[in-house]
Amino acid sequence: MELDIQCEEMSPSRWAELLTTMKSCKTIRLDDCNLSSSNCEDLSSIINTNPSLTELKLNNNELGDAGVEYLCKGLLTPSCSLQKLWLQNCNLTSASCETLRSVLSAQPSLTELHVGDNRLGTAGVKVLCQGIMNPSCKLQKLQLEYCELTADIVEALNAALQSKPTLKELSLSNNTLGDTAVKQLCQGLVEASCNLELLHLENCGITSDSCMEISAVLRNKSSLMDLSVGDNKIGDSGLALLCQGLMHPSCKIQKLWLWDCDLTSASCKDLSRLISTKETLTEISLIDNNLRDSGMEMLCQALKDPKSKLQELWVRECGLTTACCKAVSSALSTNKHLKVLHIGENKLGDAGVELLCEGLMHPNCNIQSLWLGNCDLTAGCCATLATIMATKQCLTELDLSYNPLDDEGIRKICEALRKPSCNVQQLILYDILWSSEVDDELRALEESKPEVKIIS
Repeated sequence: MELDIQCEEMSPSRWAELLTTMKSCKTIRLDDCNLSSSNCEDLSSIINTNPSLTELKLNNNELGDAGVEYLCKGLLTPSCSLQKLWLQNCNLTSASCETLRSVLSAQPSLTELHVGDNRLGTAGVKVLCQGIMNPSCKLQKLQLEYCELTADIVEALNAALQSKPTLKELSLSNNTLGDTAVKQLCQGLVEASCNLELLHLENCGITSDSCMEISAVLRNKSSLMDLSVGDNKIGDSGLALLCQGLMHPSCKIQKLWLWDCDLTSASCKDLSRLISTKETLTEISLIDNNLRDSGMEMLCQALKDPKSKLQELWVRECGLTTACCKAVSSALSTNKHLKVLHIGENKLGDAGVELLCEGLMHPNCNIQSLWLGNCDLTAGCCATLATIMATKQCLTELDLSYNPLDDEGIRKICEALRKPSCNVQQLILYDILWSSEVDDELRALEESKPEVKIIS
């Protein structure tokens, strides 16, 4: 049994009602429910008396250190079997880390700890690392984003990594680590016996200077499948170093996020080689890089390679225009694996989308999710898009936000949605102006097809 409630103000009567339900729940999720430390006293009792509870998610609540102290009393009881604990953005400080250290040291069932968006600081996380190093701790996933960490944390993290072969996921994004600390961390990861599967280092002050060390992790940790280094000033030279590791035969990368990394079309030669030869790679994000049409054309050539198994390509805000759309269309008509294409915030125009639709209509194309927000589209291309929606049954999600489609365009889209052959389940239409009459049509359409969700 699951309890999954979000963004609900809890009155005393409603809380009392839910407490009865919680006594038999395996999963409790109460994100954004305005909970406080007093609620945590009740939750501690639930943890203590409900041995079937394995997941507790309390993100975005004002629990504070006092609330965590209450929770940990329940977590430390012998009857507790909790495996996953989410406390992101709960107004915690380093004071909570001593209490959580006790839990990590004494509760072998706990395998996931998510404490990002809290002001734990380097001192607090050093205390957490002491708990992780305890032989009883079996932690597999540790999320520490936005925790106000500095370079001084790396020695403690490396010691924890060395002692914890069970650790599979480590997220340190949005902390001011810098190149020197990232180099030290990577050296520790190479030496550690852990089989790391996920490493997130977004917005950590990384430049090309530490890319050789990250590359070494990719070469030496064949378990690593998910690497996110977005929002770092890596540049083309850094990407070339990363690709040395990515292209190594022992690297089994599946998901690679390189958004806003100061890449240009010069990087696309290396990226193309990666896409066309690394058969494990299924998802790549290149959002907000200056790839331009010439770079996109190189990527499309790689997508046409039979060895490419890429399923998701994110190239939003990459300086693309109508000029690359023929190449994209050709890739769509060739690559049977690609299911998600995020190509919004590029100046494709109606002419570009008409070209894309030629590829989308090809029998080889299996696109499920297509994002075309803010692409300078008008009602002029909506008839063609409507044809795609009505005939391409694999297409289940379409984003047309921030385009001046007006009543004429929206009506064409609605006409396609009404057809039994249309399988679109989510249509995203943010910031598009239409009349009250069209608004009524959209609402009526949602009522007649409840499986369709229109987000505007």
